[in-house]
Amino acid sequence: MKMFAPCQFLLLLSRICSPTASGALTQMCCRLEAMAATAAVAAGSAQICLLAWIFPLWPNSLYCEGTLGVNLWLRTVHWSTDTAFYMRVCFASSFSYAIFPELLIILWFKHQLASYWEQCVRCPDHQYANTEKNLCLLKSESFLDSRDPLGMTLGCLALYLSALNTAVIGIFTKHNNTPIVKANNRALSYILLISFNCCFLCSLLFIGHPNTATCVLQQTTFGVVFTVAVSTVLAKTVTVVLAFSVTSSGRRMQWLLVSGMPNFIIPICMLIQLILSGIWLGTSPPFVDTDAHSEHGHIIILCNKGSATAFYCVLGYLGSLALASFTVAFLARNLPDTFNEAKFLTFNAEDLCVVMRYLVRLSLEIKEEEKYVCSLSEEECLLNKKEIAYMSGDVSITGFFPLSYVTAKRPHPKAERYPDEVSYNFNNYQFILALAFAVEEINKNPHLLPNITMGFSAHSHGIRYYVLYKNLVLSLSGKDFILNYDCKRESQTVVTLTGPAGQISSQYATVLDLYRFPQLNFGRFDPVLSDHRLFPSVYQIAPKDTSLAFAMVSLMVHFSWKWVGLLISEDENGLWMLPQLREEMNKHKICTAFEHILPLSFFHEGTDYVSFHQKIRNSLTNVVLLYGDNEFMVNLLNVHLTRFLSLRTVWVINSLSTFLYMMKYFLLHSLHAPLIFSHHHGEISGFNNFIKTANPSKYPKDYFLALVWIRFFNCTFSESSCITWKNCPANASLEWLPRYLFDMDMMEESYYIYNAVYAVAQALHEMLIGQAEAQPVGNGRKLQFSPSQLHPFLKNIHFNNPAGDQVILDETKKLVAEYDIVNLCNFPEGLRQVMKVGNFSPYAPHGHQLSLSNDNIEWPISFTETPQSVCSESCGPGFRKSPQEGKFVCCFDCIPCPENEISNATDLEQCVRCPDHQYANTEKNLCLLKSESFLDSRDPLGMTLVCLALCLSALTTAVIGIFTKHNNTPIVKANNRALSYILLISLNCCFLCSLLFIGHPNTATCVLQQTTFGVVFTVAVSTVLAKTVTVVLAFSVTSSGRRMRWLLVSGMPNFIIPICTLIQLILSGIWLGTSPPFVDTDAHSEHGHIIILCNKGSATAFYCVLGYLGSLALASFTVAFLARNLPDTFNEAKFLTFSMLVFYSVWVTFLPVYHSTKGKTMVAVEVFSILASSAGLLGCIFVPKCYIILLRPERNSLHGIRGKTHAERNNPF
Repeated sequence: MKMFAPCQFLLLLSRICSPTASGALTQMCCRLEAMAATAAVAAGSAQICLLAWIFPLWPNSLYCEGTLGVNLWLRTVHWSTDTAFYMRVCFASSFSYAIFPELLIILWFKHQLASYWEQCVRCPDHQYANTEKNLCLLKSESFLDSRDPLGMTLGCLALYLSALNTAVIGIFTKHNNTPIVKANNRALSYILLISFNCCFLCSLLFIGHPNTATCVLQQTTFGVVFTVAVSTVLAKTVTVVLAFSVTSSGRRMQWLLVSGMPNFIIPICMLIQLILSGIWLGTSPPFVDTDAHSEHGHIIILCNKGSATAFYCVLGYLGSLALASFTVAFLARNLPDTFNEAKFLTFNAEDLCVVMRYLVRLSLEIKEEEKYVCSLSEEECLLNKKEIAYMSGDVSITGFFPLSYVTAKRPHPKAERYPDEVSYNFNNYQFILALAFAVEEINKNPHLLPNITMGFSAHSHGIRYYVLYKNLVLSLSGKDFILNYDCKRESQTVVTLTGPAGQISSQYATVLDLYRFPQLNFGRFDPVLSDHRLFPSVYQIAPKDTSLAFAMVSLMVHFSWKWVGLLISEDENGLWMLPQLREEMNKHKICTAFEHILPLSFFHEGTDYVSFHQKIRNSLTNVVLLYGDNEFMVNLLNVHLTRFLSLRTVWVINSLSTFLYMMKYFLLHSLHAPLIFSHHHGEISGFNNFIKTANPSKYPKDYFLALVWIRFFNCTFSESSCITWKNCPANASLEWLPRYLFDMDMMEESYYIYNAVYAVAQALHEMLIGQAEAQPVGNGRKLQFSPSQLHPFLKNIHFNNPAGDQVILDETKKLVAEYDIVNLCNFPEGLRQVMKVGNFSPYAPHGHQLSLSNDNIEWPISFTETPQSVCSESCGPGFRKSPQEGKFVCCFDCIPCPENEISNATDLEQCVRCPDHQYANTEKNLCLLKSESFLDSRDPLGMTLVCLALCLSALTTAVIGIFTKHNNTPIVKANNRALSYILLISLNCCFLCSLLFIGHPNTATCVLQQTTFGVVFTVAVSTVLAKTVTVVLAFSVTSSGRRMRWLLVSGMPNFIIPICTLIQLILSGIWLGTSPPFVDTDAHSEHGHIIILCNKGSATAFYCVLGYLGSLALASFTVAFLARNLPDTFNEAKFLTFSMLVFYSVWVTFLPVYHSTKGKTMVAVEVFSILASSAGLLGCIFVPKCYIILLRPERNSLHGIRGKTHAERNNPF
């Protein structure tokens, strides 16, 4: 029965504490409930479960402190499956609105309570507590001893490397006169090898029991021998450069090389190092020191460097020499020579730079850790402080900020609770300062919440969710870990601030929504949180990001980036953004080189990062778009993911705040100089000065500010209290911290926290004014309202903040975000610059939404100009794109435009044909007007044909003159003298008619060309036919009788000419009557020209004319061929045969040639055929006769004829 007493008592309370109970009875119920529930927990978990069946559900209207703790705890504590389910059923039905969180905290930390009731005694520094914590033991001395495994390994390694170096010296000495030893200054090689040996041996000074001599020698020897080594490398690289500059730079370079100038580099550099070492030893030399706190149970004996500044000066000097060596060697790496060792020196200097970088980084981290090691008094004071920042007020805002990342740590003997090993992001401490600044501004404002003071409490949530829920319970209940239930609180929490990650806010919302507790998210707008069915009590301060995808793609379009990689977080936001990015990229024909959607498990599982990086590198993209929340970015930067990525990558990122904290190292980081889209916001007047004046004395209840002062300013608490400070620098300020630790510029999240506080103040102000029954406050009476009453006022909030920006919580009326595009330039530790290089406004006119200052952008170090990112290089003017089969549209080949087609822009898919009166230039990017072209007498071809026609006409005229002069000679009279004259005249007309084809065509010349050509050639060929018939008839008279004689005497052959000519005239008349020739243009035959020529009209008529001429020529050739062997002195049948053969050959050849040419060449072919055939007739028929007339006149007489005949008869063979 005794065990069921708490359950029975709670049952009684359930009947007394009804929803209609008075305020006093409610408070009494809370206290009695706490006592009974504590007894129930002490009685055992079975008692608690039994209460589930007998204890009724209490209503929401009972406002008792601690009512939400049980629900929260049941969502976070990990019991076994059956137990957890059973406990959820018990508590959900019985204690949802009754049991307070301290019961659960007792279950978590009951094993610590015993240590809270006694006071432990601290052991002296030279002693340590044993495992039973009941005895102090003497600490043993510890140092890097040569007998320890580590010391022995390092000593053996140093001796082995020294021996190896000595062997190399021996090899070089043995082969002293070989080219590879003599190359690049043999003396410098020996100096470098000896200095290496000294470097290996000087490391032995660091091993063994430290004393004053070794402490001094450690640093000075290290500095000097390394200076000799590095300066020797520098001298060798300068030697290489001078050696290759002698041939091109004249006598001055030769003098520098011959005079041994590089050899002076070593003593000069060593002298500077000796001076630095001398100043170090003269001011604050190294000394033997002890460390009693770093290693449990040991006092570490070590060398204190004395002046840290001098030590870093020595390292910095070495680093500058190494950087100079690397730079010179890198510039000389491609100089041609068989033994040019510049490439090896480049890698050597690069390795030295990397080692020096990590040495400085490790030293700074160790020094930073040393600064973090507080004296015991500071550690005790911090552990006894609540990890919150607090300011009292009538109403309070509770904020949960990502300030720390938690890991386990062993407890301190005097600690009141288990501490956490915490890594702090002090950049996010600005969130608390923004909260405090806004609260103070409102408290000073007499027009906003008069007679009411606002306060706040700020907590840190880690990446572990049980810490997140624990802080939520403690903040809303107002309690620490010790059980001390009290229903009265100094201030009432009215709203919680959560963020910036939407995932964190949604975790809080699962608890806060049970009580309709208002929650404001100060991160970027999260579409998941906008679902009020799931999150009815969550409000978002930030404007919507609906234009972010368009803004990012506009940046790609601006720089013509067509081949972009996507790294997206696999969460609701990432999956919401991805389709928008795809849509905008498709609109602008931007292709994805790769698309990786990374879950958070990617960073925690055994992922093969190398293969992942290889996929990214194989994509050959220079631009990667990175989208994710802060947790995603932190994981991305923490793992080795970015160390393997190419330095030739431009990163486009959607979050700035994470990079302000994570990117603190040198510019060789692969994420150097990203382009980040940050929300544009107004400037808050006075915030910067507020940060400068914030200090722990001004805000003694700020745990995080005290931590900053202890860690970074070496401040300590006074021995008598944990409130007053000592040993602090005068006027210490957050402004002194490097930017990677704390940025003075207001972050967008801080701006939204500022707006959130003002939104809460406005809502409270309107609610209290609207409540006529509200009790006056400020005189000791407490505000009486529920936080859930704020919802109607928060939903309708719409005001302008002090910076002039609108603040709207109603998502249907929210504005779309504007963006500042910032360039984060990262330099050596602590030095960086966040530069605004552009902005994007969705409210600007289309085409002017993106504004960028290209000259101010700092690109990654691998780019010397604006980078390009394309799958295929752009097709310039004159080319068109041809898609590659099976690949993205951004991957294509460039094909030249076809003939007479152009493309006058880049990346055109089709070329455009030029109009007929224009033609494409050789670059195929412009259409030019075609010039008129015809067979002109001023052209070389036309002039040649004119001259040839005139010469042949003159020659024909000369022949006519010769025939006229020797008109009565036998050779002229033979074969019908009249026909010879007709033939000569017609040939002359043939030569002259060719001139009609030369010159600018017109209608008259076009008609005359063909008709004149047909008629005069018909006369000529018919004359030849008449001559051949005359010859045949003349030799047939003697054998055929009187009929043949009558044909010859009657002049029948003379009728052949008019008959044939008449037929040709009839054909020409039909031609001219049906389809006469006309002036035409040819815009295609000759590039860049419109050819003006005569179109023959009817091709059939033209070929009929040619065919008729051919038939006459064939008839003439046949008759002449048959009469070629007829005996006669002046029988010209043979000549007529050859002339017709030439004539016929010319015109048969003319037909295929004529049809295979175009433009004015066709005209030239026709003219040449006319001249050639006419010249063939002239030459074959009349040149032999002229030869006899002019050169063999004796044969042109009767005596000569008889002598020839007599000779032929006497010599028949």
